[in-house]
Amino acid sequence: MHAKIPNVPDDLQRLFPLTPAVFFILFALAEGEKHGYAIMQEVAVLSDGKFRMGPGTLYTTIQRLLELSLIEETATEAGGRRRYYRLSRTGRVVLKAEVARMEALVRLAADRKLAPQGGS
Repeated sequence: MHAKIPNVPDDLQRLFPLTPAVFFILFALAEGEKHGYAIMQEVAVLSDGKFRMGPGTLYTTIQRLLELSLIEETATEAGGRRRYYRLSRTGRVVLKAEVARMEALVRLAADRKLAPQGGS
């Protein structure tokens, strides 16, 4: 059993640790709304090209995040070709909790001499 993540609703506790696809989509939307292709491009930038997802993974994950109310659809371009998404309030809480979880792991790794210490 995992330790409870503070400030995260009970029904979302099972998401932790977030999958790379969920994490990077939430991270990509942290600075504002984007359409699917822009999310894919931002994920490539954020991961320094180390994590790539195809359209199938992207849109399946977006649908799941919509169902979990972690993101919201904000608009559809005329003709319905592009849908725009943004982080919901709950999505922001989940993203911040995951970043805090990662920070704690990095601190622990540094304490055990497994990661570089100090900022770069």
